[in-house]
Amino acid sequence: MISLLITLVIGAVWFYISLPALNLHNTGVYSFILILLLVYILVFMITLGVDTGKQGIHLRDYLSFAKNQCKAVVIIVVALVILFIVGQIISAPIFRSGSYRDLLEVETGDFSTEIEQVSYDEVPMLDESSARRLGERKLGELSDMVSQFEISYDYTQINYKSRPVRVASLEYGDFFKWIINRKEGLPAYVTVDMVTQEAQVVRLSGLGLDGMHYSPSEYFTRDLNRTLRFRYPTYMFSSAHLEVDENGQPWWVCPRETRTIGLFGGADVIGAVLLNACTGESVYYDISEIPTWVDRVYSAELIQEQYDYHGIYVNGFINSLIGQKEVTVSTNGYNYLAMNDDVYMYTGITSVSSDESNIGFLLSNQRTKETTYYSAPGAIEESAMESAQGVVQDLGYTSTFPLLLNIGGQPTYFMSLKDGTDLVKMYAMVNVSQYQIVATGVTVAACESNYLSLLQQHGIAVNVDKDSEIVIDQSNITGTIAEIRTAVLDGNSWYYIRLDGSEVFYAIAASTDRNVVILNVGDSITIQADPDGTGSIVNATAISTDGTIPEPAAAAPEAETEPATEDVEEETTE
Repeated sequence: MISLLITLVIGAVWFYISLPALNLHNTGVYSFILILLLVYILVFMITLGVDTGKQGIHLRDYLSFAKNQCKAVVIIVVALVILFIVGQIISAPIFRSGSYRDLLEVETGDFSTEIEQVSYDEVPMLDESSARRLGERKLGELSDMVSQFEISYDYTQINYKSRPVRVASLEYGDFFKWIINRKEGLPAYVTVDMVTQEAQVVRLSGLGLDGMHYSPSEYFTRDLNRTLRFRYPTYMFSSAHLEVDENGQPWWVCPRETRTIGLFGGADVIGAVLLNACTGESVYYDISEIPTWVDRVYSAELIQEQYDYHGIYVNGFINSLIGQKEVTVSTNGYNYLAMNDDVYMYTGITSVSSDESNIGFLLSNQRTKETTYYSAPGAIEESAMESAQGVVQDLGYTSTFPLLLNIGGQPTYFMSLKDGTDLVKMYAMVNVSQYQIVATGVTVAACESNYLSLLQQHGIAVNVDKDSEIVIDQSNITGTIAEIRTAVLDGNSWYYIRLDGSEVFYAIAASTDRNVVILNVGDSITIQADPDGTGSIVNATAISTDGTIPEPAAAAPEAETEPATEDVEEETTE
C-alpha cells in the first residue's frame, strides 16, 4: 500500500506536468504507464528493505524479485509491450497501404471552368512573417501593453467578415508579469489584414468583453492545454489555435485527433472543442457540426501528409518503391486562399522524381477537408519564385510562397516581393506553363496589366471569361529623346523624358525600369505610356530602345501619378 500510494503521488505530479491523453491510440500513454510500473517495483523493493545499492545485486536479482513479488505488475508490463509492438505492426503502411491511400478523398476539377478570377480583396498579399512584423510594430506603439505583453508567434489565417485576416493572441511577458496581470487577463488580440496590410490591436474592453483568462501562456489550472486535458482526459488534440467569431469574440479551436489505421496509423480529425478564451466555457462538436465561422480544423500539414499517402500508395506499397507508376507528392510549401467565406490551403503537386515541374495543384477546405485536384502542368513554385526574384535582383527583394490564380484564363503564380525588413514592396505574376513570362508592379492592378500585356505579346490569348477576350491598349509611343530631366521623390529616382516634336514628359522611376538610367538625348526609344494619362506629365510603365516593343516591368505608384506637383530640385540635360 505504501508503494502504491507513493507511485500514485508521483504519477499525479507527472500527469499534471506532461498531460498525456489517456488513450491507447496515443503512444505517449504507454511510456507513461510503463515508467510508473517500474517506479512501483523500485519503491516496493525499497519499502521491503532490499538493498538496491548493494554491489553484489545484479540485474537478474531485480528481475527475480519482480517475478516473485510483483507478478501482476510484470504481467501488465509484458502485455503493454506486446500491445505496443502489435499495434505498430498492424499500423504499418506495408500491410495497410490501401487504407493510407484512402485517408484523403480527392476530387478532380477543371481549372478553366471551376477556378474563377478572384477579387483581389480576397487574395492575401502577405505571408506569416510579414504579418508578424506588422503586428509587432503595432504593439510597440502601445506603451501600456508593450512592457507587459508579447504577441504569440502563431498567426492564424482566417476569413473575418469576408476579409483574409491573420489573428494572434497576446502572451504574458514572463511569470512575474503574469502575476501582475492575471486578474484582468490578456486585454487584447492582434489582427493583420492580409490585403490592406493594416495591423490592429483589438482591445476586448472595447467589445464589452473581459480579458482572456485561458491561453497557452497561462499557468496552473488556467493553462489551455491543462484545462483541455482535465475536461477531456481521453481526447487527443492537435495544436490549438485562436480564431474570432463574427462578433469579435476570441475562441480557441482545439481539433480532436484519432488514429484510423490500426492503433497508431492514419491520423485524422473527428471533431473539435471550442473554448471561450475569456470565460473558459467549452463545447465539443463532431466534424460535421463545426460552426461555419470556424475556418481551420484541418491543418495544412495534416492535409499535405494525407495527400502524400494518397499519391505515394495510389498503386500499392510495392509500386511506391519499384516502378513508382503515377506516384506523386505535394511540393515543399503551401499558402492560403480565401474563397466563399472559407479558407483553402493551396499546395502544388509534383511527381516523386525531382524533375523541377508541377503536374497540378490542390485546393483543400480547412474546415471540411473537401479537396480538389486541378491539372496545371508547369514550373514548381520554387522556380517561379526564383524567376520573379531575378527580375528585381538589383533591389534584393525576396518572394513569398506563391498562390496559383486564374489571371486572364491562365494558371498564374501570384506572389509578393519583400525587402529586407519583411515589408511588401512589389508584386509579381509568373505564368505557370512558361515561367519566363514574369510581370511585376508596385500595385496589384499595375502588375496584372503588365502581365496581360506580356501574355498577348507572347501570342497567348487572355480572357475575362470564356466568352470574352481582353484587348490590352499598349499605348506605345516611338520617337527620339529631346530632353531628360531627373528628380528624387520619396527616395525614388524619377526620369522625365520628352520626345522630339512633343511637349509631354513621360515619367518613369528607375526602380520600375533600371535601363532608363543609361538613356541619352538623341536615343530612339519606344515608350509604353499609361493609356489614361493626361496633361503635361504622363506615367510610363516601360521603355525600350531600337524600336522594339517594350516589355513592362511595373507601373508607377498611384500616390505619385502626378510627380510634377512636387517641389523638387531638377537637372536639365542639354
